[in-house]
Amino acid sequence: MSIYLATFGKLRYLGLAEVADEDGANPGQKEAYSSRWVVLKTLRGLEMGLLGGSLSPEQEEKYRTARLGDGEQGRGPEPMLQDVEIVQVAGAEDIENWYQCRSDEEQVLVRAREILLDHSLNMKLVDVEYLLDRKKLFFYFTSEQRVDFRAYVRDLAREFRTRIEMRQIGVRDEARVVEGISPCGRACCCSYWLHQFTPICIRMVKEQKLALNPTKISGICGRLMCCMAYEHPVYNELWKDLPGPGAKIRTEQGVYVLEGVDLATKQVQIRFPSGRIVPVSIAEFSDFRDAVLRGEEWGDEPTTPAAQGRGSTARHRPERQGSDRPESPENTTDRRRDTHPAPKEKISLEEHLARRESQVNEETTRRRGKSQSRPDEGRPRRSAPPKRENRRGPLPGEARMEGGRPSSRRRHDDNKRRRGPGRNMGRGGE
Repeated sequence: MSIYLATFGKLRYLGLAEVADEDGANPGQKEAYSSRWVVLKTLRGLEMGLLGGSLSPEQEEKYRTARLGDGEQGRGPEPMLQDVEIVQVAGAEDIENWYQCRSDEEQVLVRAREILLDHSLNMKLVDVEYLLDRKKLFFYFTSEQRVDFRAYVRDLAREFRTRIEMRQIGVRDEARVVEGISPCGRACCCSYWLHQFTPICIRMVKEQKLALNPTKISGICGRLMCCMAYEHPVYNELWKDLPGPGAKIRTEQGVYVLEGVDLATKQVQIRFPSGRIVPVSIAEFSDFRDAVLRGEEWGDEPTTPAAQGRGSTARHRPERQGSDRPESPENTTDRRRDTHPAPKEKISLEEHLARRESQVNEETTRRRGKSQSRPDEGRPRRSAPPKRENRRGPLPGEARMEGGRPSSRRRHDDNKRRRGPGRNMGRGGE
């Protein structure tokens, strides 16, 4: 007996079928070796299946132990991997019946969506599927929450006169059922050969140095494309002895940034403090890190002068005119040290006040000397206008007391007389 792999259903279920060897096989089973379309008896009923090749014991064990039920799979009682039985080789009548089911499913989907509008349910019908004997009709839908579709199922059963099965699927299974076109221009991998969704994270994208643009790394399902995981084991092997992408090596010469790795040449792209990107072999990366930490040059890239403070990027300073020799790090350090002011001497409060008073006196004396030495000859001096004690004169009725201050009582009465009657004067007041 040999184990053959078969696929069936729109969700691409996997089945393991036992087929007798050619010596003890009956005529029907011998024809199964030459034909790929067979009628299978599965947990759902009679279905048309596509028979693959035979599996070795190691491959069979791998399929049986694979966790195909994890992730976004069809939410139903049937497992994604099951044992099936080959009933017969598909004849012309079976194939014609299968194509007729596919044609009727388009009309059923349109009518089912019309009925769904009357129920106003928060769900999206993706596709429908007839079994080969038409005893069951499967509806695949997506929804962000639980849906009470019992009344909807009764209307569907009354309309199509068969048993109705509802299956809630995820967005990735929706792309598998619809069989769309991926951004690369070919059919989605999940729609014709991929049977298991591998978990994909953004770290896989960063390690492969791909653009972090959601429109370029997402598939038609809105999730990260499955092809991101194809080359990830190779990149994971390259990054095994390296720090993560974007790692920084801080030295006195500046900051060295690890930009990424080159799969073809197996080299690391290092951005030097000068901004130049230099490739370094992965095997020599440890030697490169030790060399730059010691302040040594690497390759034809010269080291830059030490920057202000450890870990900051070194800045290029222009050389002085008339000097053919560039500044050495020692001279740069001495010149930077001279530019900083010396710390101020601590003095007492009395000494500070005395110094401040002497500075004020010197400033006053200097200003007086300038005013006395100013030449005033030849300039006509304008006489000051005579002062008037009171230009407008006293207000009428205002009395003056000694010292020139008016009486507060008299001033109050005069102001009141000028303003007129108060707020309450018209109401019998005063």
